[in-house]
Amino acid sequence: MDKFLTDLGEVFSNPKYLEEFAAGTWETLYSTVLATVLAYLIGLVLAVLLVAGEEGGVRPLPTVMMKGLNVLINILRSVPFLILMLFVLPLSMLILGTQIGTAASIPPLVVAAAPFVARLLETSLREMDRGVLEAAQSMGCTPFQIVWKVMLPECLPGLASNFTTAFITILGYGAMAGAIGGGGLGRIAMNYGYHRNNLAVCLVATVLIVILVQIAQSAGSYAVARMDRRSRSVPKRRGRKKSA
Repeated sequence: MDKFLTDLGEVFSNPKYLEEFAAGTWETLYSTVLATVLAYLIGLVLAVLLVAGEEGGVRPLPTVMMKGLNVLINILRSVPFLILMLFVLPLSMLILGTQIGTAASIPPLVVAAAPFVARLLETSLREMDRGVLEAAQSMGCTPFQIVWKVMLPECLPGLASNFTTAFITILGYGAMAGAIGGGGLGRIAMNYGYHRNNLAVCLVATVLIVILVQIAQSAGSYAVARMDRRSRSVPKRRGRKKSA
């Protein structure tokens, strides 16, 4: 216990640790944001294909193609992240010229998270009222118009909520990436905490990650509430009552 308190005091008094945690927090934040945006865009495309391309969808695709897409997504989702990262690191070398560091962890994060995001967004898109799609089809809308102007706007709150879920998941993946050469807070926890038997460093890194998660969740919940039509209709009704 005495060692833990001593190490904890050093963490907050040693400028080196403070600089490391500041840099690690920034690295974790920017890599997570970038990986989330890329994984979300890929996952959204996959989700639209899964919903619109199924039999009875707005633009049915060949059965073989749909089955292959589903199998590929399921396989990538089944592989543990650390193992998948080892397989994808050569892609980082090909794109970035390195397999170590924060930037090198972004391609594996995207590959690991995109299938997970695709299933999340697929669920949100399937919750849409079928009658709205049928109405759009009866009006002569093209498949692209139905997807872009009907499906996505109608499912916007759910899609925004899933962005928050994806961000938090990738944040956890990024922390694990520190075990095999990734950057950010995971690297600090491994190099300065685990390998040096310094529990205080691990604790501080964990607390910082928890804080980032709480901020992301709060911001995401606020954004979803603003997008939700039912949430925005309450103040309007109250305003009409007062004016009456």
